[in-house]
Amino acid sequence: MTGDQRIPRAIGAPPDAAGSNPAPHHDKALLRNTLKALRRAIDPATRHAWDDRIGARVLAWWQAHPHESLGVYWPLVGEPDLRPAYAELAHAGVRLALPVVVERDAPLGFAEWIPGEPTVTDRLGVAVPAELRMVARPPALLVPCLGFNASGYRVGYGGGFYDRTLAPEPRPATVGIAYACQLVAFDGDAHDVPLDSVITEE
Repeated sequence: MTGDQRIPRAIGAPPDAAGSNPAPHHDKALLRNTLKALRRAIDPATRHAWDDRIGARVLAWWQAHPHESLGVYWPLVGEPDLRPAYAELAHAGVRLALPVVVERDAPLGFAEWIPGEPTVTDRLGVAVPAELRMVARPPALLVPCLGFNASGYRVGYGGGFYDRTLAPEPRPATVGIAYACQLVAFDGDAHDVPLDSVITEE
């Protein structure tokens, strides 16, 4: 996947951005902290504009690769907020599903969700549908990334939930969602599963 034009480069990223250092990062805990700080530094107006741009690109991706159902995510603090795009997808007839942590060391489950339906916060602080209507793993997933590299590997929060979810065949189509400044150099671990593509504001 290296060199895939769908994996954007951090063009115009701040000079102190994590992605500006070509040397691979080996300390994942330090890398996660650096990426969180980088994301927190994005001002609200810029973040809102970037989220709108990413949402438009997600809609364009779906039009080119239509799926009847799609796994989406509820944004944690700092993650791109694509809820307006979710509403448009639902209006187009796409069945959406939010990830649900079923067990600590198990793959994610998925629950049907219609934009506007109430959510509750689970024990990990993630919003899930208040009424859990569990469904099979969707054929395509939007996967939030704390960071990503040029080969499509992502940095998450360390729980390994998405890696376990993507491991079973047949694999779903996967689209990472991130800001372009979160492109960093790091080596993937043996258990990591690369994403098919990554969408950013660039």
